[in-house]
Amino acid sequence: MPAIKVATYNIRKCVGTDRRRNPERILDVLDEIDADVIALQEADRRFGNRLSAIPHHLLLEHGTYRPVEIGGRPQSIGWHGNALLVRNGITVRHSEIVPLPTLEPRGAVLADLVIEGYPLRVIGTHLDLSGLWRRRQIRALLARLDGAEHHLPTVLMGDFNQWSDRGALSEFAFHHHRLVKTPPSFHSNRPVARLDRIIVSHEIEVEEADAHVSDLSRRASDHLPLWARINIA
Repeated sequence: MPAIKVATYNIRKCVGTDRRRNPERILDVLDEIDADVIALQEADRRFGNRLSAIPHHLLLEHGTYRPVEIGGRPQSIGWHGNALLVRNGITVRHSEIVPLPTLEPRGAVLADLVIEGYPLRVIGTHLDLSGLWRRRQIRALLARLDGAEHHLPTVLMGDFNQWSDRGALSEFAFHHHRLVKTPPSFHSNRPVARLDRIIVSHEIEVEEADAHVSDLSRRASDHLPLWARINIA
């Protein structure tokens, strides 16, 4: 099969390190990454109707990606700030919100995709600051995968809000998933924390993975995007 490029990016509601809200700049970073599937976090405005930080018409005009419809708020492209973008031409067979136990507004979105004839399940999420709640949320994600009618090769991506590979993240090893080795992504000006993660099921081979570092990505958000090029074994 051809290599598939996936990416995760906390876009901080499109507010950059210069404190300017600039959704067009985020779209320019997405062009630089050139991924097939992208998980976004903090993709909604914080107050009011929780409008999408990237206006829907801008995505349509941009023409490369479309948001996966998950039945959330009508003026949002995701759920609790989580959104999945897929390159035009990728088939979405199923999508849903994954409920998570929460102390603060958090969530996850799931999509079953077909990319050039190959199935792939993708989950995008943004987990809690509390280690106790993160573990509960990870167990809820794994329970959703374990209870699925059909098992598919799976990628989980997002802002897991955890520096260490241990603790709550160790739950994935017991469910035949592994953490992709990626560098720190926060803060974008001087990355020291590995808050953002890409996690894959055992059928998936990872060819390469890294943070996307450019002059633009250092300014567009306080997180750097992470990406991985994968194959289904």
